[in-house]
Formats: sequence, structure tokens, C-alpha cells
Amino acid sequence: MNKFMDKFMKFFEEKITPPLTKVSEFKYLIAIRDGIISTMPLILIGCMFLVIYNLPISAWKEWITPRAGVFLIPFRVTVSLMALYASYGMGYALSKSYKLDGVSGGVLTMSAFILANVPKTVLDAASGKELGWALPMEYLGGSGMFVAIICMILSVEILRFCKAKNLTIKMPEQVPPSVARSFEALIPGAIIITLVWVVRVVMNFDMNAFLMYVFSPLINIAGNSLIGLLVPVILMCLLWTTGISGDSVIGSIVRPIWLVLMDKNMAAVAAGGVAPNIGVEGFLDVFLWVGGTGGTLALCILLLCSKSAYLKEVGKFSIIPGLFNISEPIMYGVPVAVNPIMAIPFIIGPIITTTLTYFAMSFGFVAKVSVMAPWTLPSPIKAFLATNDWRAIILVLINFTIYLLIYYPFFKAYEKKMLDEESVKVQA
Repeated sequence: MNKFMDKFMKFFEEKITPPLTKVSEFKYLIAIRDGIISTMPLILIGCMFLVIYNLPISAWKEWITPRAGVFLIPFRVTVSLMALYASYGMGYALSKSYKLDGVSGGVLTMSAFILANVPKTVLDAASGKELGWALPMEYLGGSGMFVAIICMILSVEILRFCKAKNLTIKMPEQVPPSVARSFEALIPGAIIITLVWVVRVVMNFDMNAFLMYVFSPLINIAGNSLIGLLVPVILMCLLWTTGISGDSVIGSIVRPIWLVLMDKNMAAVAAGGVAPNIGVEGFLDVFLWVGGTGGTLALCILLLCSKSAYLKEVGKFSIIPGLFNISEPIMYGVPVAVNPIMAIPFIIGPIITTTLTYFAMSFGFVAKVSVMAPWTLPSPIKAFLATNDWRAIILVLINFTIYLLIYYPFFKAYEKKMLDEESVKVQA
């Protein structure tokens, strides 16, 4: 078995890891990751209002339901505008990676994204009187993330092209830098706004609706199929076994899809319904990564009971981070990475817990994730907050037990190896 794992890990490390790593290093993917991460504080704040709104207390539900419109306004202006905020963050990050003005890139991207969502006239339902312009919110949340990404690429690349070809208005040196930068963005801004206006308004081509139609098969596979969950989970674990952060590499690729699915879940729950999608990022964070990627909190517990002096020390300095889902100390301390013995349970465990959790949600035994809870919360607490379902706590504990059982024989085999090495050192 070890020889097979050695050969497999060598093949994966030499043939699969390099192209995946190169993909994750694309400037666009890095900008997407950084832009989305910049919205996390707002999303977490908005989600807390959704958690409080959905507290499973009958008297509270009876009182708050008629007041939902007022109470959920912070949720609407944070989570429901996720793509709008991310568009600025992504444009800023990509511009900075090209050594361009980040503010100009962010503003131009956001303006293009807003124009792609065409403001509409609002009429009073009773009198028919025109009240003014309003921006439809349907595609300003996670559902609009694909168009936000396109607007980022379009806007920043035009800004970069104009800068390279000197198609900018240059102000005298005496002009303050902030004013000069705003004039430098004038020509590329005019090109961007005109181009998006022609496509969206003159040609009446709805980019959001088109992209949602194109990506709907992929979204359905990712959101509600077992294979759509297993593929990213397995790839993440395989990359970690080679020493590369699989969450960063694979997460940066699939996160836009996860956000679209999560947006639909949150909108459904905010409207008093049931979350429709299983495959959101919280599925992994809450139920699979108990103690970090690979469910390594179970391994931390085993290490604390180890007869090996070295492994016991690793368990001591890994247990506290593990309780808060930080796995790096144990990943590189044991190590789990580049370790054929520990790689086996590290990959097999998440496959089993993914399958179990998927069917538990498919059959309605546990509610689907509908709230983005802070990833550093201990898993049982995070499970309840993310689903508003006490049964989620039981599922997390079951998954943790599965990890304990799967890690145990491999831990004992590795412990024996370490004890033999330690005894040789003592004799020397």
C-alpha cells in the first residue's frame, strides 16, 4: 500500500500539481480571491442578522416575522450586494498587480458592473406615479459574481492598454497625484462605459441572464450532486499531501460558483423558505474540515495520547489551533504533507464524510448551510449557526468520530515508525 501511495503521490506531484499551481497563480484568480475576501467582514455582519432573525424560538418567530422587512435591511445591504462590493475589490486587486492605480481600477470595474445591471424606473403601485430610478438587486449579490469578474477583466485590461499606449490625459507635475490619477482614468473610463452601454442598453443583451443560463448545468452539478462535491474535496486533499494549500488553489477556482449557490440559499431562508443548494463553501468548512482541511482535529487528539515524544509535542502545539480550524501546525508538524502513511486517511476521511453529509442533507435529516459563519469558530458552534439546526451539531460529532476511526490505524503505524527512530537516536 505504501509503495502504491509513493508512486501515486510522485505522479500527482510531478504531473498534476504543477499545472494546478500555475492556474492558481493567474493574476485574475488571485484578484478574484482577494476581492471576495475583502467583502467578508460585511458578509459576516449581514449573516449575523439572518442568524438572529431565524432563531428557533416560537415566540421570537411570531414577533419578528411581520417586521422582517425592517430587521433584514442590514442583510440586504451587505450580503445582497456582495458582487457590487467584490467588483470594486477585484478591480482594485488586479490593478495593483499590474502596478496601476488601484482606486481607478476598482471604481471603473464597479461602474461597469452597475451599468450591466441597468437602473429601472419605479412606479407607485397605488397611484402609478413615477418615484424615480432604482437598481434591481437580483444580480448584485452572489448571482452577479460572474459578470463582476468579466467587468473586472474588461475594465482593468482597458485601463492597462491605455496606460501602455499613453492614451491618457497627463496633468502637470504641480497637480496633486490623486487629481492626476482621476484624469488618467478619463479616456479608459469613457471606453469602458461606452462599451458596456452599447452591449447592455443599446443591444439589450443581459449578460447576467446569459451567463446564468450558460453556467446553470455547472452550478447544478456543483450545488446538488455528490460528484460536484467530491471532486474539489479530493483535489484539495491531494494538493495538501504534496505540501501545497489545496484550499487556496482549488478554492480560488470554484469559489465564484459556491457564492452563487450560497446567495440563493441565503435569499431563500431570508424569504422564509428552505435553502435549495447543498454544495456551498460552508458545506466543507462546517462539516468536513473539523479542525482544518482533512478533519485533522481527530489526529490532534490522537497525537496527545501518543507514546512518541515527538508526536505528543506536535499534538500539544496543534490542539489549540485545531480547535479553531487552523491545520497548518499539524500539517507540517507531523507532517501530514508529503507523508504517504498519513496521506491515506487524510484523503479517505473527507471522501466518507462528504458522502455521509451529502445524503444527510439530501434526505432532509440536516438543514443545508444558509449562513456564512466565521471559519475559525469551533465546528459544533459553527454548524448550528450556519444551518440553524441542532441536528447539524450531531452530524459534526459523527464526522469527527469517523475521522478518529480512520486516522487511528495509520496513526499507530506512523507512531511505531517514529518510536523506532527515537529508540535508534537514544541508543546512538
